Amino acid sequence: MTRKTPLLDQIHLPADLRRLPDADLQQLADELRQETIDAVSVTGGHLGAGLGVIELTVALHHVFNTPDDRLIWDVGHQAYPHKILTGRRDRIRTLRQPGGLSGFTKRDESEYDPFGAAHSSTSISAGLGMAVARDQAGRDNHVIAVIGDGALSAGMAYEAMNNAGAMDSRLIVILNDNDMSIAQPVGAISSYLARITSSKSYFKLRKIGRQLAKLLPKDWERRAARAEEYTRRLWQGGALFEEMGFYYVGPIDGHDLGQLLPVLRNVRDARNGPILVHVVTRKGKGYPPAEQSADKYHGVNRFNVITGTQEKPKPNAPSYTRVFAESLIKEARKDSAICAVTAAMPDGTGLDLFGNEFPDRTFDVGIAEQHAVTFAAGLATEGLKPFCAIYSTFLQRAYDQVVHDVAIQKLPVRFGIDRAGLVGADGATHAGSFDLAYLSCLPGFTLMAAADEAELMHMVATCRAIESGPSAVRYPRGEGVGVELPEEGVPLAIGRGRIVREGSTVALLSLGSRLAECLKAADLLSGFGLPATVADARFAKPLDKALIRQLASHHEVFVTVEEGSAGGFGAHVLHLLAAEGLLDRGLKVRTLTLPDTFIDQGKPDAMYAKAGLTAPGIVETVFAALGRDVTDGRAPVRA
Repeated sequence: MTRKTPLLDQIHLPADLRRLPDADLQQLADELRQETIDAVSVTGGHLGAGLGVIELTVALHHVFNTPDDRLIWDVGHQAYPHKILTGRRDRIRTLRQPGGLSGFTKRDESEYDPFGAAHSSTSISAGLGMAVARDQAGRDNHVIAVIGDGALSAGMAYEAMNNAGAMDSRLIVILNDNDMSIAQPVGAISSYLARITSSKSYFKLRKIGRQLAKLLPKDWERRAARAEEYTRRLWQGGALFEEMGFYYVGPIDGHDLGQLLPVLRNVRDARNGPILVHVVTRKGKGYPPAEQSADKYHGVNRFNVITGTQEKPKPNAPSYTRVFAESLIKEARKDSAICAVTAAMPDGTGLDLFGNEFPDRTFDVGIAEQHAVTFAAGLATEGLKPFCAIYSTFLQRAYDQVVHDVAIQKLPVRFGIDRAGLVGADGATHAGSFDLAYLSCLPGFTLMAAADEAELMHMVATCRAIESGPSAVRYPRGEGVGVELPEEGVPLAIGRGRIVREGSTVALLSLGSRLAECLKAADLLSGFGLPATVADARFAKPLDKALIRQLASHHEVFVTVEEGSAGGFGAHVLHLLAAEGLLDRGLKVRTLTLPDTFIDQGKPDAMYAKAGLTAPGIVETVFAALGRDVTDGRAPVRA
């Protein structure tokens, strides 16, 4: 048997792929699938979604003239195979590593990534903007938005489709339906109809038919148009998309290049308005462990390709996410009014555990953070106690709802803000950098940050106890610090921090899980003859004014430390100190925050060290405030 010559080694850019005959594309797809599996087994990352679009990726780059034709992936974690085909194969094993390739599409990484998409449901809006700009400039390129892996559950996608349908701009949307949430199983008849109804001759016949219908009386014209549309819908479905102004094609088998290629060529050559091609794929396609467990292989650690076994280091302490979920379960056992809301992240937020025990009190609303927040507000109006668990970076998408639907109405919605601070391999798009700034400015908000797992338990209990106004507790990704956990959480006094260690010269006021680093910094400072008080603020809002006054009045240097951007906790402390004249006596105040930049992926410890939020950085800040050189602990800094 003659061994086939490898094809992937010959593909450096999509132009190389376009020179291949159709008959070679399945072999290329098979090699691309294996390369994707091998690469992710080394780096970890998103696996299932990428494996599901292998054939679609090959077909799109074969049919369309990328990068002149704009190809947008939504969500961008589907795009690992795309990266391999677009000149990044030699770096694919740096995926999600410090200094390596992003785990999502990224504009400054490649001209083949026309739009960054690390949050979902943005592609149709961006694509429509690109299409309109193209028309304004008189260009003739195509714009293709691939939307899938749940991204069509967000309202923004429908807003964009509604606008695109009304504008009648030439735009191609590929709906990657990888969980059969919309279509029935694809068969020979539906694939045949997709080819026929996407063909140039059908478009031409349809146009002639509509022109003839216009010669008829108006009521006859409307009847003819309805008959044509409803006939197609009877066989195909897609009525919703047609009503929004899209020409619907599909569903077609997204793993059958014999179906994909002619349909994509047909829609490429069509000159009418927006078209939606419904492609059905299987998440994890071609790798049995991922096919059999799509949820567990959506995002993976490094794994053994042969067995599928993922590397999972044994944790030294439970994760903050798990502690939050188990604490909420304990509170819910005591209070039947407690319920939980998540936006398509039950596993990531730990609410799958809550849902196992309280399925009727758990609500997964899909990738729809705006709806999640206002839905929780509605629950609160009727006396329930909703806990809305959302990643910090995703809560940004619902900020208007947090302000108008929750805060202004003083509704007691409780927010569990997961992934606060830096998150590591997912990089800037997923970092929880801004929640302290964007929530602490809202009147009536109670905002807490957990220093450790035990504090998180107490803060969940505190949220439950708050009956008026919104509250939130933020906590980082990953495992806790390993403190002994109480049997259950106890509500904290609102707006009261705590002194953890007493000193006389330096005051370190920590908010959140940098407390452990502040204690290490205090040990180092003590060795330099600078005894330090370490305090845990617990609350970003309301501030513990008495504690802040005490620290400012009895120390020479006062440093605040937080895992958030400028404009958050430290800014509010400075505002208080200035308002009360506590800066007038020469107090040396410094606020340590995340730097004013978007931080790319890396190891969290290294990222925090670079940001100056580890013990050495804190010590260096204290010495700089004193005008001394940390290298010897004594000599003044020379001008």
